[in-house]
Amino acid sequence: MKKALLLGESWTTHMIHQKGFDSFTTTEYVEGGQEYAKALRDNGWQVEHVPAHAIETAFPGDLDALRAYDLVVISDVGVNTFLLSRVVFNTSATEPNRLALIREYVLGGGGLLMVGGYLSFSGIDAKAGYANSPIGDLLPVEILEVDDRAEHPEGAVVKVLDPQHPALGDVGSSWPTLLGFNRTKPKDDAEVLAEVNGHPLVALTSAGAGRTGVFTSDMSPHWAPPPFMQWPGYTPLWNALSTWIAGG
Repeated sequence: MKKALLLGESWTTHMIHQKGFDSFTTTEYVEGGQEYAKALRDNGWQVEHVPAHAIETAFPGDLDALRAYDLVVISDVGVNTFLLSRVVFNTSATEPNRLALIREYVLGGGGLLMVGGYLSFSGIDAKAGYANSPIGDLLPVEILEVDDRAEHPEGAVVKVLDPQHPALGDVGSSWPTLLGFNRTKPKDDAEVLAEVNGHPLVALTSAGAGRTGVFTSDMSPHWAPPPFMQWPGYTPLWNALSTWIAGG
């Protein structure tokens, strides 16, 4: 049984409702990525989800613990969550660099998948910040250092370049449109399997003894609209992509 560690895909929304003279607040906590996790579990994977706020306490404590996973998935959570724990930020104490541990894990044979979102790659206002991080050079795409979001409410068209590649799960060339993605540039050694509006959507490469890959749009809404989430190719695509990156 392969084992995946999904990092991120959670958020808290705090809203102020103003109604004339009066106002009140509401707070909502949401965990995304459930459809992705189900797609893998339905194919025999074990998936552990560490939401964004829990990364500082639940991230594997050392390289040996990280090597218990065949695949690490980072989705919609920026570098500061990995680098600025309360121990570092509040007390100025040192601790292991979590992204450096992921780098060592990949170079030693692990798999790393980055999935798009407002805090993936460069992200909104360039706050995700992965370009100059310890894992930035391991990915098959060059990360921009500006706000890299491409919003397409009209639908962004997917073009499959290599439909026979085993990482695409034999889902064919007709994919639903997406509502946005992170803009990146393919590196020279990258295998770009699919594009969206001319930019890399699915790309793969090797890094040391490991493999890395990207899916530059969402695994769940909002960039992944209902036609994509309900598409029959959703489950086989994510299973095949994750399996290939994990070395399967």
